[in-house]
Amino acid sequence: MKTAPLTFRRTSLAVKLGLMVLTGTSLVFAAAFFYNHVLSRRNILRNAETNARNLAGATVSRIEAVLNGVEKTPGYMALCLEQRAWERADLLAFIRNGLVANPDIFGSIVAFEPYAFDPHSRFFAPYYCRQGADIRQTWLGSDQYQYFNLDWYILPKELKRAVWSEPYFDEGGGKVIMTTYSVPFYRLLNGQRQFQGIVTADIALDWLVKMVTSVSYLKTGFAFLISQNGVFVTHPDKRLIMRESIFDLAEGAANERLRQVGQDMVRGGTGFVHLESPSFGKPSWLYYAPLKSPGWSLGVLFPEDELFADAQRMGRNILLIGLVGFAGLFLIIVLISAAVTRPIRALARTTAEIARGNLEIKLPLVKSHDEVGELSYAFDNMRVALKEYIAGLTEATAARERLESELKIARTIQMSFLPKHFPPFPEQAEFDLFARLEPAKQVGGDLYDFFLLDDQHLFFSIGDVADKGVPAALFMAVTKTLMKGIAMQGGQDPASVLEHVNLELCKENDSMMFVTVFCAMLNFRTGELVYSNAGHNPPLIRRAGGRPDDLPLPKGIILGTIEEARYTTASLTLHAGDTLVLYTDGVTEAMNPSQDLYSLERLRETVTGVSDQDPKTMVDAIFQSVHAYASGAPQSDDITVLTLHYHG
Repeated sequence: MKTAPLTFRRTSLAVKLGLMVLTGTSLVFAAAFFYNHVLSRRNILRNAETNARNLAGATVSRIEAVLNGVEKTPGYMALCLEQRAWERADLLAFIRNGLVANPDIFGSIVAFEPYAFDPHSRFFAPYYCRQGADIRQTWLGSDQYQYFNLDWYILPKELKRAVWSEPYFDEGGGKVIMTTYSVPFYRLLNGQRQFQGIVTADIALDWLVKMVTSVSYLKTGFAFLISQNGVFVTHPDKRLIMRESIFDLAEGAANERLRQVGQDMVRGGTGFVHLESPSFGKPSWLYYAPLKSPGWSLGVLFPEDELFADAQRMGRNILLIGLVGFAGLFLIIVLISAAVTRPIRALARTTAEIARGNLEIKLPLVKSHDEVGELSYAFDNMRVALKEYIAGLTEATAARERLESELKIARTIQMSFLPKHFPPFPEQAEFDLFARLEPAKQVGGDLYDFFLLDDQHLFFSIGDVADKGVPAALFMAVTKTLMKGIAMQGGQDPASVLEHVNLELCKENDSMMFVTVFCAMLNFRTGELVYSNAGHNPPLIRRAGGRPDDLPLPKGIILGTIEEARYTTASLTLHAGDTLVLYTDGVTEAMNPSQDLYSLERLRETVTGVSDQDPKTMVDAIFQSVHAYASGAPQSDDITVLTLHYHG
């Protein structure tokens, strides 16, 4: 996994420049190629649609011209039949003349309603059709061929308008595949317009098949024609003609898209659609347009790969030319870059010696005044400055090591001032206590202390100097020493102790350092607690089985600022199971990475959650909660906690 990046980092600058320029050029080329491909595809589709529309439109126009010409003859004949009563001979001549006048008509019939022409004859339907160069006449109508029950007769009768029939094979007359244009005619009898029969014009579909089959597009594209019901009238696959419909193909291929297109075609719609063609077995495009006269639809179908063959061939040629060009461009860039970077390579070899510590080596002479010359000059200045810096750094490192050693000694001395053996008074069963201090720096300004005044009194205190580092540590040591010395003299309450300590700290305190202190004296035989405060956080008192509350404190200002400051003493009685928790503001003001404070409320919740009465367990739980909340954020203040549990 790491070999490729490492190999690339060791590649020469000339090759890297060549690769980077080639990569950028490739991206631009790829973007241009892709845009050209999309644009070419869009233009090809647009042109294909236009060509298919023109081709289909021309074919439709040719077919419509023939059909419109055919429609005029039966329409005229129906009009004439409505004008007067016809004799048999005149009617036959009239039908034959209509066929002669229009060579596009294969056959024509005038089919009367039963007994309408001759009261004694149920069938009267003379039919004329072409047979080679001649025109022959037959009579349709028999018990086996009841023409008035056929579609070409019933539909126009019921719809009362001219209708083109579905393609069919005429067994009764022409014996060919044809379609019929049927026009109803009427006669005014007794003041009412009554239906008399149908005039038809048949057209054979062989000319239509030839016309549509001759339509081609691209290499294998073709045209086809479907009827009003979707049946294939023409198709290159002759097995489909008059046997299958476009819906049969869609059903057989499970092609829902083809079925939807077929529905639109039989509704007379126009469209240019993409679909999976059963004829080609691959993606294809279809343009379709309606023949309005018979209600049929003409389609022009061609495969997609033929449509885009030229564009794909051109794309491959462009890609090949681009690859050859990229190879040549890469070679030119590498050669130019090698010439440009030759001084840099020499400079790199020299700076490698400098990196190994050889600061006496001379840099290669670069005569040019370009960026390489400036770089060589800058490296030479760096070499000289590095020599001077290393000399200064050696001295600074020695001094820092001495300072760090002194700080370690100071930390050891400071921590030695604090009681660190627990339990401190194993012979006293009336109480247990535990304390812990974590400075923010190597030495800190927090303090705690506890000692026995006699066989029934315990003095304990906690404090916080308003600074960090060595000055705070010294001030803390002085404060602790004074408090213990004054308290051990005996006969003084905590308030008196604070007043004497404050007086001593104020003398010649030019730096105006100060300290907050809470101190107390416990009669562990009776549980009486006498205490005083000098601006420190109120300890928490947790009565047996209860929740922690702030210890009510008397007023008192910080130590070391005002010589005339006076302090007062308060007292209460501890009962068996009560716990005192003394802490500095490094606990409640500890911050997480979002600069949010730990808070007194969170400290109360932590103390409440500790069920064990062991003071060490309480202190460890508080420190664990604070560190978890900080989540790795740097410690901003010293953290000190002292916990006393009274057994009674």
